[in-house]
Amino acid sequence: MSTLIVVFINIILLIFLFMKHTDAATPTTRPERLTLSKLELLRNHTAISEFRVLNRRYLLHCPVPNPYLQVHVSSGGGGRLSDDEHVTVNITGVLLPSSSDWVAMISPSHSNVAACVENAIKYEQTGDFSRLPLLCHYPVKAQYVRNDPDYLRCGKQECKEHVAGKCVLTTCGATLSFHAINIRTDIEFVLFGGGFETPCILKRSVPLKFANPNKPLYGHLSSPDSTGTSMRIRWVSGDKSRQHVDYANGQRTTSSVSTFSQADMCTSPLLESPAVDFGWHDPGYIHSAVMTGVTPSTTYSYKYGSDSVGWSDETRFKTVPAGRSNELKFLAYGDMGKAPLDSSKEHYIQPGSISVTKAIADEVSSGKVDSIFHIGDISYATGFLVEWDFFLHQITPFASRVSYMTAIGNHERDYVDSGSVYSTPDSGGECGVPYETYFPMPTQAKDKPWYSIEQGSVHFTVISTEHNWTVNSEQYNWMNKDMAAVDRTRTPWLIFTGHRPMYSSSPGNLFLPNVDSEFVTAVEPLLLALQEKLVSVTKFSATITKWSLNIHI
Repeated sequence: MSTLIVVFINIILLIFLFMKHTDAATPTTRPERLTLSKLELLRNHTAISEFRVLNRRYLLHCPVPNPYLQVHVSSGGGGRLSDDEHVTVNITGVLLPSSSDWVAMISPSHSNVAACVENAIKYEQTGDFSRLPLLCHYPVKAQYVRNDPDYLRCGKQECKEHVAGKCVLTTCGATLSFHAINIRTDIEFVLFGGGFETPCILKRSVPLKFANPNKPLYGHLSSPDSTGTSMRIRWVSGDKSRQHVDYANGQRTTSSVSTFSQADMCTSPLLESPAVDFGWHDPGYIHSAVMTGVTPSTTYSYKYGSDSVGWSDETRFKTVPAGRSNELKFLAYGDMGKAPLDSSKEHYIQPGSISVTKAIADEVSSGKVDSIFHIGDISYATGFLVEWDFFLHQITPFASRVSYMTAIGNHERDYVDSGSVYSTPDSGGECGVPYETYFPMPTQAKDKPWYSIEQGSVHFTVISTEHNWTVNSEQYNWMNKDMAAVDRTRTPWLIFTGHRPMYSSSPGNLFLPNVDSEFVTAVEPLLLALQEKLVSVTKFSATITKWSLNIHI
């Protein structure tokens, strides 16, 4: 079956599914309109890289074996990988360098790197209609060997055979750098020929293990309530035994432990999601503990872990101002995602995230930030679970130091037959499970990710635009009750926030409007009646908004 026919069938299937579930969505929506404009939308707002143009052909071993070809990997830890490093991949023994040679980082090492043509739709359903590698397991990242400028001109030569003292066979080599972080499972580097369009396996490296796959990593904070006297810390480890947080010069608290499995991911009989198989990666164990007895607007030191698996570095964090106090300085943004810290190509690269995270880290280091609000579309993992680890690694420098509050977005929650308002498969089968596990907010119950919290002079009402918000729905009634109860004499700032935009200067188009008019019709009268101070609903935002709100009593 040709590439064009496969793509056409996949698009027709997606349109059919969207139309099928339109009537089931509450409120009435037009998700089928989203399909035809997804490609243009994603090209405008994400980096569509060459990694997404692998043709739909079977991966074969290249027909002529090369006995000289080798792939060696060296790291700073010798035979074991550290938690965060750039490993060097050395390729030697190449007889004829080609611009189409490339290397993929695979994890775990026993993953099936054969071809699975049917996996094309598993990329497309997340909103990515470009060509992607149709392996049976998602490759974490890839680079062309020509990234080494010496490769094509054979600058790294080795003589493999001599006759009468003269070299009669010379091979070429290359050196590539890959950024690797501790994702707990071992990794392997696979060299392919034929380019992304017609790949064939040339050589595989030996598997590499992390020095400590149980290491506690990627700690991030959040506020569990409005008092400013407690702070939740969440981290990831390969070990399920309970660990500890030591903080505030002698206090200790013990973690609770959770995780999720492939069975927790969602899928559809007509549209299998990437999260259940193709994009699955073991998340390890997520530890959570609440540091209590702290004072608002105060800086403390803490570390997390245990003597058996190791401890994190000691970090200083700042508690938030208590609700109904004077001033709050916070950052707000949405749709950040992550990007590689090397020359690799990956799924759903958000190149602007690097500069954004650097700017945030600088602001937090200056002491001018009390809290951060990330309003939806958090990691853009969309069913490719290893991307959550890379995202958590990227935000650790600041999310480990101030409260990091979040709201759920379409790329965390939406899927066919999942109960989301919009029946688009944007989450790739995650259906909010990884999001709620990594980022537990002070919500009322599981899969009811709306909440309110007060910090300083601000009352935040954080909603889910992906759950039913129609008049008299559970969430609508909660919004009304929550905002009506705010004492505006003590908390004068009321900020209503959610992921999808309520207002936009860009109307979008017929198939993909930027604003859902039904959302505005349902919610706007409520906000006008309550005279909210700010409406902050964001979508496709690449900028940071910094607020400093004051009340002088």
